[in-house]
Amino acid sequence: MGVDPWDPQRYERFRDERGQPFVDLIAPLTPIPGGRLLDLGCGTAALTARAHAQLDASLTLGVDRSAEMLARAPRVDGLHLARGDIARPPTAARFDVLLSNAALHWLPDHARLLPRLLRLLATGGQLAVQVPANHEHPSQTVAVDVCREAPFADALGGWTRRTPVLAPAAYAALLERAGLRDIVVRTHDYHHELPDVAALVEWMRGTTLTDTLPRLPEALRARYLARYAERLAEVLGDPAPYPFRFRRLFFWARAG
Repeated sequence: MGVDPWDPQRYERFRDERGQPFVDLIAPLTPIPGGRLLDLGCGTAALTARAHAQLDASLTLGVDRSAEMLARAPRVDGLHLARGDIARPPTAARFDVLLSNAALHWLPDHARLLPRLLRLLATGGQLAVQVPANHEHPSQTVAVDVCREAPFADALGGWTRRTPVLAPAAYAALLERAGLRDIVVRTHDYHHELPDVAALVEWMRGTTLTDTLPRLPEALRARYLARYAERLAEVLGDPAPYPFRFRRLFFWARAG
């Protein structure tokens, strides 16, 4: 799996802002006393433990690729963790809830991915997924623009990050074709007040830029960050506080 690019301390600097979408994601779910819960992309599993308790599951499996994140997981009866590829979870079991919060956007080809993951849902099982859909925000577009500048473009071999997140209607159609029911798909704009644009750079270093920086030679990483911060300030100005709008896409459904 290579070097782990995730820094739990940096990621959790914005724990409250990142945590609210998870709270909103699990709020509509029906408890499953004695049931089984699967969380794909569980991170430190602090929120997974919350879902485990709130949904009254007897067994919860959290899967994440980051050893650094999993090392911070709480010890909770019934909560089990596995390091692995969330695109192909290391389990053949069926689950009463399949949950994924801010993780599937790291994986390509959702049209093929979702049907494969849905095989892990038990009959009547509940699906709950949230993915960032903020790819049109300057924090994302500027990151791509800087990747296209010299010397970064040559070092990256022309690579830029492209979102695999689909339009809401496309997810609804995928779930319908898979035979799910009670389908709800919606987007929600969260409004976060950050101290300044420098804090936005730190936010991005904890998420999107974990995919970009490791692809650069070590000697260019600080230069990339400095250029990214410079361009972001040019586009956004330097308001303090900075009003950060973050759009997320949610979908829920139940297996037939």
